[in-house]
Amino acid sequence: MITPSSLPELRDAVLSAPRVIAVGAETKPRLSAVEAVKISTRQLSGITEYEPSEFTFTALAGTPVKNIIAALAEKGQYLPFDPMLVEAGSTLGGVVASGLSGPGRFRYGGVRDFILGVRFVDGMGRLLRLGGKVVKNAAGFDVPKFLVGSLGRFGVIGEVTFKVFPRRESTLTLQMPFEAERMARIANSRFEADALDVLPGGEKMLVRLAGPGKALEVLAKEIGGEIIDNAIWNEIRETRWNFKTDLTPDQITDFKAAHVSCCGNVAFSHTPPTRGMTLRGEFPLWIGGRSRFAIEGAVKQALDPQNRLPTLDD
Repeated sequence: MITPSSLPELRDAVLSAPRVIAVGAETKPRLSAVEAVKISTRQLSGITEYEPSEFTFTALAGTPVKNIIAALAEKGQYLPFDPMLVEAGSTLGGVVASGLSGPGRFRYGGVRDFILGVRFVDGMGRLLRLGGKVVKNAAGFDVPKFLVGSLGRFGVIGEVTFKVFPRRESTLTLQMPFEAERMARIANSRFEADALDVLPGGEKMLVRLAGPGKALEVLAKEIGGEIIDNAIWNEIRETRWNFKTDLTPDQITDFKAAHVSCCGNVAFSHTPPTRGMTLRGEFPLWIGGRSRFAIEGAVKQALDPQNRLPTLDD
């Protein structure tokens, strides 16, 4: 394994072997389980720029997300999409490459909605800077968003810029029996739920509310259900479920083995679903196949014509 400690060294590492793949803390090992020399980003760590007044920060790819969350909290800010596997050691680059978001994706959107800019090394060894460091800088093709969920197949991420939000005043969690109609009603109501998940077994669902404490108490009485400890969301964030797949609302009740998140948009399961992506385990990377688009081949040809990096099918 090669362990560069600077962006120039990262460029040299990419060119040092005919086939390479980047890894961070390897909290999702199946995503990088390919025949290639591994480049660790663990020494590419640290926040390089943080402007609380602009609600943006820039950090190196190997920076533990836990450190970023702590730095943002000191300024009363946070990443609303609920990064996953934080205590397990997930890195910022891994969050982008995997495209994995937590329960907060329901209300605020996922990783793709918060990334502003990126510096990465492509398959030809070019250290590229795309996107910007401010929200208003949005000229040209939005390549940073294209890299979200790319699994490091188009370039090795070295540095990322994100926008952040003010931290909510307080949160309150309700637990209630799962009913598909009730969940849909809450999802589309004026309550503006912060998160909406269904626990494994399909019998109970969770509703997270965010805002002024007194207002949340009033909303909780109107919605109904049992108020439980907010700590359950930390358990969900650190889950050991092995699979991720998109579901339609009518499939939720048929997916008993899964933790269903984001009002049915994502599910995490110990057992192989009909369709999904493997995060851990010996199963194929893509279960049930995946969609392919012409732009994928065009971008791969532009950034990695020699296939120094694995493809999304490897």
